[in-house]
Amino acid sequence: MPARYRVSIHWFRRDLRLTDNTALLQAAEMSEEVVTVYVRSEWRGAHAWTGPGRQAFLCACLESLGKNIEHIGGRLIHRAGDPVVELEKLIKLSKTEAVFFHRDPDPHGRTTETKVREMCRRLGIDCLDFKDCVLHEPGEVLTGAGLPYKVYTPYSRNWFAQGKVAPAGAVKRLAAPRQIDPGVAPSLSDWGLAGNGELPIEAGEKAARARLRRALEQVISRYGERRNDPAADATSHLGADLRYGTISVREVFHATEELRLAAPTEAIRNSIRDFQKQLAWREFFMAILGHFPQVLETDFNEAWRGLTWDEPDYEDRFARWQAGRTGFPIVDAGMRQLAATGTMHNRVRMIVAMFLTKDLHIHWRHGEGHFMRHLLDGEIANNNGGWQWSAGTGADAAPYFRIQNPWTQTERYDPEGLYIKRWVPELAEVPAKSLKAPPETGRPLGVDYVLPMLDHKTEREETLERFKRHRAKL
Repeated sequence: MPARYRVSIHWFRRDLRLTDNTALLQAAEMSEEVVTVYVRSEWRGAHAWTGPGRQAFLCACLESLGKNIEHIGGRLIHRAGDPVVELEKLIKLSKTEAVFFHRDPDPHGRTTETKVREMCRRLGIDCLDFKDCVLHEPGEVLTGAGLPYKVYTPYSRNWFAQGKVAPAGAVKRLAAPRQIDPGVAPSLSDWGLAGNGELPIEAGEKAARARLRRALEQVISRYGERRNDPAADATSHLGADLRYGTISVREVFHATEELRLAAPTEAIRNSIRDFQKQLAWREFFMAILGHFPQVLETDFNEAWRGLTWDEPDYEDRFARWQAGRTGFPIVDAGMRQLAATGTMHNRVRMIVAMFLTKDLHIHWRHGEGHFMRHLLDGEIANNNGGWQWSAGTGADAAPYFRIQNPWTQTERYDPEGLYIKRWVPELAEVPAKSLKAPPETGRPLGVDYVLPMLDHKTEREETLERFKRHRAKL
């Protein structure tokens, strides 16, 4: 069957792979030649939504992708600037007849897509976009009345009940025009960022698939019982891969579902389902962002807008939280893990987020930004949803009066102090029982460690009073 297009463009965004890449598979099937392109942004210096770690991971993923494309006969083109402008230049240069891409879940990306579609209409060429980042887009999982869900549990029931598209194969061959300047792959210096480029995990599609295999063989069958243990290597480590699309969410879900259906016991099936629920939470928060984009600027729950928060520079509290010098061992361990590796265990993310918002009384947006600048797997929707959940202001959030105690959280989730001692070396020789309560002697828990910067019970009462006062004004 003859190709529909002589030349088309596949615009890579957050789908940096050849396997189960819907838009690229379609472009390859429908075109004689495919121009594959990645357009990097041109901001420099500090950025509200990313930092050196994630950009270094992106660079490494693009390097791997470029090699994979060359292996099958194609060539990855690199451009920098406004995607609309750069795509139009490539369209005219290559005489492209169609542009293929995947839809973005974030507001900025959707705005850019609209401009790309308008540009294609103006030029008289086809524009074909596809679902990829999620199994179900926001408009696909709605209440019986056709409204967005605001609570996770009924959303997840509907989400699980819907059919899941199976993953497709890999692109085996690409032909590409050779007259186009390939440009230069990005590096940290392009964004004015410093770093040695070292990564805590290997980047690229091959590494992502290895992580999935490891998760299937060693993690997911016991995920339910071990996922809250920060000292255990009991998570999939697939967050950054899903963020950049080095593996598809379709492949992750169907691989785990195959494992679940073949599981020998109900306990294992439930454990695998617990893992799949994390995928549903991911899409729940993406749906919240899709339907209510204002959550990036304000509290989802209108009742808590205008709540009293402290300034982040008050007594250097925010800076001490960032540096992992609060005197609360599990909080400090989490913040140091984040700084060193670009990741943090999910249970500990909740602990440090609630500490910032409920003990330090600092607005969640400050913590949200810090996480996004450091997390390798920083996902705008999920990060926002998680922070608003911890603050008590978000969709299906923890009630404002549910305030985690870092000391009792330590006793429950790190009873031997293994996680704390890994990331807070000042406490390596301190008995585990001493890490579960503030020091009674008035002296630090360990040499060169700091005293707790506050009394949790006092700040808990202050938080409850602030929420009550605000609610009384409504």
